[in-house]
Amino acid sequence: MSIKINLSKIKLFLFITFVFNSFLMASDSDLENIFKNKNIEGTLVLESLNTKKFYIYNEKRAETLLSPASTFKIPHTLMALNEGVIRADSIIFWDKTDKGMTPWNKDQTLESAFKLSCVWCYKEFTLKIAASKYKEYLEKLNYGNKAIGQDVSDFWLDGSLKITAFEQVHFLKKLYKNDLPFEIENINTLKNIMIEEKNENFILRAKSGWSTRFESESGWYVGYIETKDDVWFFATNIITHGMKDLPLRKEITMEALKIKGIIN
Repeated sequence: MSIKINLSKIKLFLFITFVFNSFLMASDSDLENIFKNKNIEGTLVLESLNTKKFYIYNEKRAETLLSPASTFKIPHTLMALNEGVIRADSIIFWDKTDKGMTPWNKDQTLESAFKLSCVWCYKEFTLKIAASKYKEYLEKLNYGNKAIGQDVSDFWLDGSLKITAFEQVHFLKKLYKNDLPFEIENINTLKNIMIEEKNENFILRAKSGWSTRFESESGWYVGYIETKDDVWFFATNIITHGMKDLPLRKEITMEALKIKGIIN
């Protein structure tokens, strides 16, 4: 009799757990309205460090492997620092040829290269980091599908390397906790250049990305926001239709943070 009772309790527990998890993973109506109001398709994953609260819009897309585009500059910066091909105070010298965007056509610092998503700067790093090293790093970090393809110079742009929104959040949590195979000095350098906004209420660290080489363009905004009592990790990805949609990456994220009461 006791075995039957215990089995019944276990089944009840598993059922409740399943229902609870299904509820958590259900598409969030608040987030859905943000996307609908902006007439944009995409996904948003938002997760709390302390309370374990979890909000999501469009789980299917959140599970879809997509090119990380310039959001890969987050781990790429750590790799370059660790390999010694760049320092926090280094100057990356421009060769005086047009790089396609006016802000890129000048000497860069590590911080400006990161914030401006300077593609040629990070391609410079690939000239000094072996393909085998990149494979090793991606395996250690368990980053996305861990693929670099045939051309190491832009594997994060050409569709070789792919990552999901859920995986972006998982990686960011490890970054925040300093749970990555890099020296703390280099992690802190990265965290400093990731800061986009800082005030008495929160610190926002983030990176945007834009993938344009495929039939369906997509834009990323990933990072985390530290408030007085919690840390929230986010990964927003939208289907873009040109540069006009790029501001929506951050706008959607910030609206989500406000509507959930995370920031004012």
